[in-house]
Amino acid sequence: MPDNIALFATIILLLPMFYLLLAAPAFLLVRLDIVPVTRLLRGMFDSYFVALAIAGGIGMLAVLADGRPGLAFGIGLIAGFALLSRRWFLERMDARIRDRDAGDANAVRRLRWLHWGGMFSNAVQVGGVLACIPQIAAVS
Repeated sequence: MPDNIALFATIILLLPMFYLLLAAPAFLLVRLDIVPVTRLLRGMFDSYFVALAIAGGIGMLAVLADGRPGLAFGIGLIAGFALLSRRWFLERMDARIRDRDAGDANAVRRLRWLHWGGMFSNAVQVGGVLACIPQIAAVS
């Protein structure tokens, strides 16, 4: 019988990750020199980091209350990484947007690389969480 609380916490953690995994590639089809597009992209990443931190915090508390401190620590690491990444990522995105608005010809390319990096980071996290599901769902 699987550990329902741990499985539920994992599913809640995966929701914002899958959201970004599905939504972010759409921005590869549009130009990032369009102001509303970059505002939407920035807002999407901001929402993702906040949602992942909240989902990770809730999941961490749930599995900690269920008596699985190791899993709680792992989920807490993902939530903490989301909080730290949010600040780092959005500061760089804002800087690239300012550079673009100031006329820097390379700013859009650097913004696109930042976008790719955010998608890659999310994909690695999704892969890691999905790879751990058999161990997470098992009763310890």
